[in-house]
Amino acid sequence: KDTLIVWSEAENYDLALSFQEKAGCDEIWEKICQVQGKDPSVDITQDLVDESEEERFDDMSSPGLELPSCELSRLEEIAELVASSLPSPLRREKLALALENEGYIKKLLEIFHVCEDLENIEGLHHLYEIIKGIFLLNRTALFEVMFSEECIMDVIGCLEYDPSLSQSRKHREFLTKTAKFKEVIPISDPELKQKIHQTYRVQYIQDMVLPTPSVFEENMLSTLHSFIFFNKVEIVGMLQEDEKFLTDLFAQLTDEATDEEKRQELVNFLKEFCAFSQTLQPQNRDAFFKTLSNMGILPALEVILGMDDAQVRSAATDIFSYLVEYNPSMVREFVMQEAQQNDDVSRASPEITKTEKTEFLGFFYKHCMHVLTAPLLANTTEDKPSKDDFQTAQLLALILELLTFCVEHHTYHIKNYIINKDILRRVLVLMASKHAFLALCALRFKRKIIGLKDEFYNRYIMKSFLFEPVVKAFLNNGSRYNLMNSAIIEMFEFIRVEDIKSLTAHVIENYWKALEDVDYVQTFKGLKLRFEQQRERQDNPKLDSMRSILRNHRYRRDARTLEDEEEMWFNTDEDDMEDGEAVVPPSDKTKNDEDIMDPISKFMERKKLKESEEKEVLLKTNLSGRQSPSFKLSFSSGTKSNLTSQSSASNLPGSPGSPGSPGSPGSPGSVSKSTSQMAAITTK
Repeated sequence: KDTLIVWSEAENYDLALSFQEKAGCDEIWEKICQVQGKDPSVDITQDLVDESEEERFDDMSSPGLELPSCELSRLEEIAELVASSLPSPLRREKLALALENEGYIKKLLEIFHVCEDLENIEGLHHLYEIIKGIFLLNRTALFEVMFSEECIMDVIGCLEYDPSLSQSRKHREFLTKTAKFKEVIPISDPELKQKIHQTYRVQYIQDMVLPTPSVFEENMLSTLHSFIFFNKVEIVGMLQEDEKFLTDLFAQLTDEATDEEKRQELVNFLKEFCAFSQTLQPQNRDAFFKTLSNMGILPALEVILGMDDAQVRSAATDIFSYLVEYNPSMVREFVMQEAQQNDDVSRASPEITKTEKTEFLGFFYKHCMHVLTAPLLANTTEDKPSKDDFQTAQLLALILELLTFCVEHHTYHIKNYIINKDILRRVLVLMASKHAFLALCALRFKRKIIGLKDEFYNRYIMKSFLFEPVVKAFLNNGSRYNLMNSAIIEMFEFIRVEDIKSLTAHVIENYWKALEDVDYVQTFKGLKLRFEQQRERQDNPKLDSMRSILRNHRYRRDARTLEDEEEMWFNTDEDDMEDGEAVVPPSDKTKNDEDIMDPISKFMERKKLKESEEKEVLLKTNLSGRQSPSFKLSFSSGTKSNLTSQSSASNLPGSPGSPGSPGSPGSPGSVSKSTSQMAAITTK
């Protein structure tokens, strides 16, 4: 259809390829027709579409499809019939009914034995195509026949002779000789045992024997997936109902006399048993875990987790994770009962209550948290990780992931722990790791803390100078544009945008000299500007309030416009302010230009002099001291008093105490014509 190729793969499953140009569509259409052996000049190649509505109705009402007699000489004809029926839902339905009604599959498998005995490779290749086509019919009734005890191994045998392979596969040999069925606890029910064998073999067919299905064939194998799924549900249900089996299982698991190899098999079985349960519907899964809980799975796991065998502990941990995912409240209750040796903490409801959470976290941080953080504390006693191999780095990364979760969800419990144990300082030692993923985990932990905007955390960070490892890592990273670079800049940008005043002042006062040359982003210059505006407000509270009044009066618009202009104000560089627009009170609008500009120039002179004389930056080279920052801003003693005492001698307009200074005691009544009672505010 011009730029479209349309077809159907199954009932109610239509697909289309759309092309931008007709030429491209025609080219692909020709290739498809070439593969299918169809004429590309015909627009419609699907068989059923060529039939009239009347013919189609007659076809649907006809008794069914007539199959060729099941003989060795007609295998090629049968294979062609199966292949030609697959594209049409109606023909597929009729073929499936014919195969069911005539017991055709068993007849085909008898011919398979004849072909193998005669080493008739051509016949075996045809049988492969026929059996594969029957799988794609997607019929449960046919699967029941093919997967029966008497037929399944022959079906697998047919699928060994793939025509596309130079040699046949040895699937039956693997299933009968290599794969061994172990009964860790004897299963007395023969039906259950047969169902386990069948499920294993069908899963093997799906995963190993059948070729990887195409996008279209995947949809045609949905019934096979369902067959395996429902088999697993049946197996779990039958085992769950066998009380003797489960009682023996848990008794042997916890029995000290059970040898290590046997115990490992028992744990592996229980692990697979729990994995099967994940396919159950929620109601059935609830019943399953309730049964395990009643049988004493948690006390059994407690015993197993205390054993020396690492493989057994690993499998037990997997089982434990299933339980935690299913019902964390049940696990918490058990832990608390074990710890307190009473039932006071037990709750009937699976929902976690506030009291339960508080009690559990109190217990966890008192008795368990030190175990979680032990590897971290052991590895961060110096300025760099004492062990920095990949395995250790992976372990520490997992610990940091858990600690980051705790910071987000455990509020004051984790806050007290971090501050009292100085955890953040130890975590930031990992910024020096040679493994970038671990250094980023450490940075992410700090970023989560800063994101809380909690002044308790902020004071702890400032007191211990905990930006030092971050700044050092940023400088060591150099000009490389990587995740570390971006993550560190984002942290400082967050502090700037959220206007966290305490951290802004701390960063600029201690690390500005190291960061001032970073100009490929405006983050650090923006932080400096925030800091200076903050200082200006502290030094001139009246000026700050007047600035707010003037700006609100002049720019009284909608909220979004106001936010934009406030952001514009904060983003303005000081150098730009000289070329800015003077914002004056309405009462001063009639003043001439000299009256307006004079106080602005004095204000700027005072600001520049103050900036040049007030600060003395000392860059320290030693980065190892905990109590002293890497980069520290020291103030000259008596700077302000010196400026004040020298103001008359230097005739400095705008100095504290000078006649033109806004807010100085002597200002009102002694202002000359060239000085205004209030300083004008400049914005870009």
